[in-house]
Amino acid sequence: MTAKALKGLVGAPVGAPVGAVVDLRAYAAGTTPADDWIGGRAVPAFTDAAATVAALAPRGEGGVDGLLADEFVLVLNGGLEIDSDGGRLSLRAGMSAVLPVGTSFTWRAAEGTLLVIASCPAAQPGTAETPVTIDQAAPLSPSNPPLAELLVGPTPSCRNHSDYWSASREFVCGTWDSTPYHRRQMPYRHIELMHLLEGSVTFADAGGSVTFSAGDVCLVIRGDGCAWISETHVKKVYATQRPA
Repeated sequence: MTAKALKGLVGAPVGAPVGAVVDLRAYAAGTTPADDWIGGRAVPAFTDAAATVAALAPRGEGGVDGLLADEFVLVLNGGLEIDSDGGRLSLRAGMSAVLPVGTSFTWRAAEGTLLVIASCPAAQPGTAETPVTIDQAAPLSPSNPPLAELLVGPTPSCRNHSDYWSASREFVCGTWDSTPYHRRQMPYRHIELMHLLEGSVTFADAGGSVTFSAGDVCLVIRGDGCAWISETHVKKVYATQRPA
């Protein structure tokens, strides 16, 4: 989409910040290394009573005796090994996993490892009781497209696979893809961490627009929301917290 066309769609200056969107790679850069899985995290990119998203630059090895939340972990750089009752997970850069609430585990990080973690308090585990790797190659099933009244142009074909649901069904992690579409700005009740695997998407509001492409990691937060504009096939890993 040209800058002129984008400005005409949402009234947004191209390249200016979008209030609902955080570039998580930029946010996480420069995170101070730490050997404490919980206490070593950076000041959160987002936090409220239902969810917190923060960076961690783990060094060496350590352990956790019973997580108090469901946690989605994405490796931005380096590598991470997690050992628990469910066995060992070996995560390279670009891979992600869910650690269910109550999980006790030990971890070992390669030099230069950088993580972003979405943490959602929970009383009990959801669809798994031991760590689960997000399967980026999982078969996808048809899922609901955006509401027709929000679309500009054709209705897209969307597909989804969920690797983990919380017990409350408010927190879900998995993979999703879609054909191109334009969706008008709408308020967000949810937060969503997105790791783009294929394609690109532009988010826009009246104040600006920002484009993310394959390999980028971003966060959309609750509030006024933004428009979605994609002109190619998009596939992403997601971690979403949406109040019931």
